Amino acid sequence: MKPYFPHICVFVLLSSIFFSGKLSGQEPKKQPDIYQQIEEEADRLQRVLDLEDWQVFYVDSILKHNFPAMREEFEQLSKQKVSNSSLYMSVQDKWLEKTDSAYMKIFTKEQWAAYLKSGAAKQQKARAKRRGK
Repeated sequence: MKPYFPHICVFVLLSSIFFSGKLSGQEPKKQPDIYQQIEEEADRLQRVLDLEDWQVFYVDSILKHNFPAMREEFEQLSKQKVSNSSLYMSVQDKWLEKTDSAYMKIFTKEQWAAYLKSGAAKQQKARAKRRGK
């Protein structure tokens, strides 16, 4: 089985790009096109989980809502000059939980199990651990 990174890695990548520019006081050289990344993630999940067309539509819709909403919250924190990285992580965790919750509603039991095996379960445990602190 090929190693696939769950959508969470895309969130982390986006967050890293955002944080590296904002926290260091530098503008990122080129911000990736968020909608292109969303499309790629929906296509990847379709391949990995054998999603039906209607499921891909919902995945795309979920990501098109959650990614920009998370980014907007990051920008609000940045405008408020918040430098505490744990606040940024809590925002990220909140949106990842919302994404997983929405996925659980549209995936079959088999697809959900495959999604968790692809790395999402590990990320959920990490979020739960952070929430416990």
